[in-house]
Amino acid sequence: MAGGKLTDKAIKNAKLGERLEILSDGGGLQLWLTPKGGKLWNYAYRFRGKRKRLAIGPYGKDPAGVPLEAARRRRDEAAGLLREGVDPATRKRQMKAAQAEAHANTFALIADELIAKKKREGVADATAGKLEWLLGLANASLGPLPISDISAGEILRVLRPLEAADKLETAKRLRAVIGSVFRYAIATARAEVDPTLALRGAIASPKPQHRAAVTDPTEFGGLLRAIDGFMGQPTTKAALQLMALLACRPGELRQASWAEFDLDQRAWEIPAERMKMRRPHRIPLPAQAVTVLKALHPITGHGAAGLVFPGLRSVKRPISENTMNGALRRIGFSQEEATAHGFRSTFSTLANASGKWTVDAIEAALAHIDPNAVRRAYQRSDFWDERVKLMTWWADYLDTLRRGGRVVPFKQSANSSG
Repeated sequence: MAGGKLTDKAIKNAKLGERLEILSDGGGLQLWLTPKGGKLWNYAYRFRGKRKRLAIGPYGKDPAGVPLEAARRRRDEAAGLLREGVDPATRKRQMKAAQAEAHANTFALIADELIAKKKREGVADATAGKLEWLLGLANASLGPLPISDISAGEILRVLRPLEAADKLETAKRLRAVIGSVFRYAIATARAEVDPTLALRGAIASPKPQHRAAVTDPTEFGGLLRAIDGFMGQPTTKAALQLMALLACRPGELRQASWAEFDLDQRAWEIPAERMKMRRPHRIPLPAQAVTVLKALHPITGHGAAGLVFPGLRSVKRPISENTMNGALRRIGFSQEEATAHGFRSTFSTLANASGKWTVDAIEAALAHIDPNAVRRAYQRSDFWDERVKLMTWWADYLDTLRRGGRVVPFKQSANSSG
């Protein structure tokens, strides 16, 4: 059906009259000559017994026009749809609507929606600012594009300059943030896939930065005494005391709500959305932790937001990790000596060195996931019973260090390896 009766010369020489004139090229393809000077391609066809017409566009060889051969191709495509039982005009309207929706759902628009959502949920100003800054790096290239059209290759081109500048941590975080925009778009039915998943391993990984931690028992005892003598906000002091006792991540603690704690059963239930690996985590509360929480409850336990550690500027937002790190600086420990996150390293080092506990229980206490997928699939226990004893021992051990008691070096055992 590629051929036809019309030629470019015939179309050029066609005279326009006072009435509409229709020239046929065959197979339903028509050129309409309008009194106002238009030369318009149409495809005439029947669908379910009704006469219908599909507008193809104006004749012309310029970018805005449709040449003769292109019009024939579009006629053939429409005829192919008819053979499949599809109305070409309906399909055209559907495609135009889909294109309009795609162009309305750009990466920048959805990214802005996600940031607004996080702000409504009470994310810290510093966190929101970091998100906006990272997405600003992506918006220059990805912002105007329909999110459903963005490929992994286009995202990679955004990340490559950061990699070349040795900004590997920024590149890693940017890939994660871009991925969060796509996951939000999927959740709101505006995208089907997250192309950042295909980029795992495409960018060089940043060298791990070890957070400063005090791992010498005697020195750690000095840190514990300094925390007990802290003269600042009671919420900050309690947060540092609990960081030492529970070995949780700073974000898990500072965003905690009172509803998560069962002081009678001595357990803290952390929901999956606040955990690094997006799995719920349960922490046994030793008696010393319960004492700290009971002393704090009259101060923050009746707040409208229910936060255990509300900030000073807004009770609807928790304290920041910088608040805890700043307190460590105030009591005399530099950034190179101690950090809020470093309490986890202290716990891991000293608990492993004790030889009293299995590596599995210590790793479970730290909410680490076994890297061995097969072993992880068969391992269903969270070692709760052992972890209750572990955290009780740890809290009692900290009391010994705090009092400046005699520190006996631990003997190396099989349990402390790995």
